[in-house]
Amino acid sequence: MPGTHKGNHHYDLLVIGSGPAGEKGAAQAAYFGKRVALVERAAELGGAAANTGTLPSKTLRETSLYLSGFRQRGLYGVSVHVQASVSAQDFLHRQQVVAETERARIEANLEHHKVTRYQGFASFVDANTVEVNGQHLRADVILIATGSHPFRPPLFPFGDPRVFDSDTILKLGAIPKSMLVAGGGVIGCEYACLFAALGLKVTLVEGRDRLLGFLDTEIGDALTASMRKMGIDVLLNESIEAVEAAASLNVKLKSGPTVAVESLLAATGRSGNTAGMNLEAIGLKPNSRGQLDVNEHYQTAVPNIYAAGDVIGFPALASTSMEQARVAMVHAFDLKYKTAIATILPLGIYTIPECSQAGETEETLRKAGVPHVVGRARFAQNARGHIIGDQDGFLKLVFRAEDMRLAGVAVIGEQASELVHVGLAALQMGATADLFIQMCFNYPTLSEAYKYATYEALGAKARLT
Repeated sequence: MPGTHKGNHHYDLLVIGSGPAGEKGAAQAAYFGKRVALVERAAELGGAAANTGTLPSKTLRETSLYLSGFRQRGLYGVSVHVQASVSAQDFLHRQQVVAETERARIEANLEHHKVTRYQGFASFVDANTVEVNGQHLRADVILIATGSHPFRPPLFPFGDPRVFDSDTILKLGAIPKSMLVAGGGVIGCEYACLFAALGLKVTLVEGRDRLLGFLDTEIGDALTASMRKMGIDVLLNESIEAVEAAASLNVKLKSGPTVAVESLLAATGRSGNTAGMNLEAIGLKPNSRGQLDVNEHYQTAVPNIYAAGDVIGFPALASTSMEQARVAMVHAFDLKYKTAIATILPLGIYTIPECSQAGETEETLRKAGVPHVVGRARFAQNARGHIIGDQDGFLKLVFRAEDMRLAGVAVIGEQASELVHVGLAALQMGATADLFIQMCFNYPTLSEAYKYATYEALGAKARLT
């Protein structure tokens, strides 16, 4: 049991943190017979992914869609509105159930792999030793998987109970009528959408000229249009100069106007959890955001110390964090197993509607000077799209013109984060347009869009010759 161990202990691997990277890194090494210990400072396992970030935000998204009847609006000829009596407790209940279930799963997984657990804060004594609650734990290899926390700019009065970050929003005392979201990154866009679905008046402030600049431009523009259609006031090329906490929160914008809102969510990035770990004792220096540099094997500058997940920065996704940790442990113990992370990684954005992509985009191919053709299939022309009422979603495929090999896939709409995996598999195998033409898809399905997007791309190819 955590916190019951006495004396000095030596392990093959010591993992610091129990989020996706920590859990999977520990399990990977233990699966191959290594003696593993894991240190978690919090009373609950799972890190931000289970408790404050990935799963909670996605669960809240589904809750808001359910409580608001958003998916059914106008679908069956009836008007559906959010229940007037919905409380913050109603809103947060399912998220709490999902978090508890995930924590139990992680605990069972660590026990199954016979990973010894310690609860407490780990600080380094030397490159092979950390101190936890006065105990010295030694290991041949150490994996730092401590995750991240919301960055809090001094501009925002976080002492005011109406001002939240992406962690404290889960302690929402009452559902406000209006909210300003500062930051148009993944977290900001996701929360803006789910609160707008609940009926809040949402203002989103983003300093750049577009939301989610890493997305295919067409997909990003479609998302922005959809968010505005939901009633979100999306302010681009805008910034916040001051926030006055009065009867309402008065947010002064750089362009001049002041926006009065009942609540504010600061979604201004995250910082690595490295403070207080005495990293200087082993010669490691995090950057200004508390993140550690690693090489392609996820080794830090100290060869026996690895780092994975949010603590090393972008892309800071649960899916990639797991893979990083697995690859790190294979390298650390020369396991002859998974020696590299996948070269093509999917991105899933759980906005309303969802967005997902993998591989190249039109923009990246154009910049590289690669001739290409594009095919699209709109859900408005898809039988399953009609059934579920998704009239705005679409699938976009980008092929290299020379050999019609698939270069990239992007989706916006219902189940985008699931649909993208069909294209991802094709990308991994280097497939050409012929794969989708030869495949027989279930009917009616959204996946059938792959065939029709490919037909459109083949038409575009024919017009080039």
